Amino acid sequence: MAHELRQLIDTANAPIFGIDKEGRVNEWNNKTVEITGFSKEEAFNKPLVSTFIKSNLRDNVLAVLQSALAGSETSNYELEFQTKTGETVYLLV
Repeated sequence: MAHELRQLIDTANAPIFGIDKEGRVNEWNNKTVEITGFSKEEAFNKPLVSTFIKSNLRDNVLAVLQSALAGSETSNYELEFQTKTGETVYLLV
């Protein structure tokens, strides 16, 4: 079952990324690699907000993520990711 779940996440046609309670990336699927240009190895254990979110939005995103980690539901929040090439992409969470 674990192998099938891993394969589903990795091959999903949507970006799937996750963070631990410290805000470090612990999930980064192939679609997220494709969209951001950052490999799994480059992303894993990096602080999501300070590494991948545009600087002017970091405080707001950090507040939303902390709220979600505390158990508050957050839906339809658009994150502005900065790609490896410096472009901005929008991911809905």
